[in-house]
Amino acid sequence: MAALALPLSITQAAEIKREPIPNFPISSVVVVPSAATNYYLSGTVPSKEGESFGDTKQQTINVLKKIEAKLKEYNLTMGDVVKMQVYLVADKNKENKMDFKGFMEGYTQFFGTAEQPNMPVRSTFQVAALAK
Repeated sequence: MAALALPLSITQAAEIKREPIPNFPISSVVVVPSAATNYYLSGTVPSKEGESFGDTKQQTINVLKKIEAKLKEYNLTMGDVVKMQVYLVADKNKENKMDFKGFMEGYTQFFGTAEQPNMPVRSTFQVAALAK
């Protein structure tokens, strides 16, 4: 079973410039005006429900919903996210490699959609474990 953590950088500003990567749901560059207010969220991990908390796709959706709820507390949306770092634990059922496909299946429900077209810059890393 994989796990993920997502620390974020969020900026609320109408003047943000994003340069998307063609055919991939992230930006290659995001330019934030100096007068913008920045918000930073600590890493967020999936909720455990009993012993099983789902596959990587389910965990990604769980984490992004938690982040979405936190953003609402500050009158922000997923469209305000400008930077994302993703840490995926290797999945023993995927030859001890991160489940990037599962992550992307969850991620693309929140970013680069018709309802929410903004895409952050993002880095994705495979890690040995996450802190508990």
